[in-house]
Amino acid sequence: MGRRVLATVLLVAVGLLGVVDVPRPPAQPAEPIKRTPLQKFDVPGTNYETVIGIAEIAPDVSVGRHTHPGPESGYVLEGDFTLLVEGHPPRPLKAGDSYQVPPGAVHDARSGARGAKVIATYVVEKGKPLASPAN
Repeated sequence: MGRRVLATVLLVAVGLLGVVDVPRPPAQPAEPIKRTPLQKFDVPGTNYETVIGIAEIAPDVSVGRHTHPGPESGYVLEGDFTLLVEGHPPRPLKAGDSYQVPPGAVHDARSGARGAKVIATYVVEKGKPLASPAN
């Protein structure tokens, strides 16, 4: 009889351990922007290439001030964000809107509660990074 009681107590104790909320380390913050290149091709007769991709901006984040070594243009597929180009007023954008950012312009984007998904086209000098952090 003692073994049955001990076995029952152990089973109950193990069952309770599954119910106890064990503290977990905080989740690592997701990247504010994920760029997925879709297509890359040379601009004929130049040292430039065109990169077309999807940019996914996480909800309620700023992607960070950055530049591109050439022009950026885009079309908002889903969600919304505010485009912040240095020297220009903030520009709210939503699904169906398009935008342009001049070459080398310092800019940022601040997303709304749903984040945003954009198809973006970058024209960049070959051998240069697609984006670089700005001070």
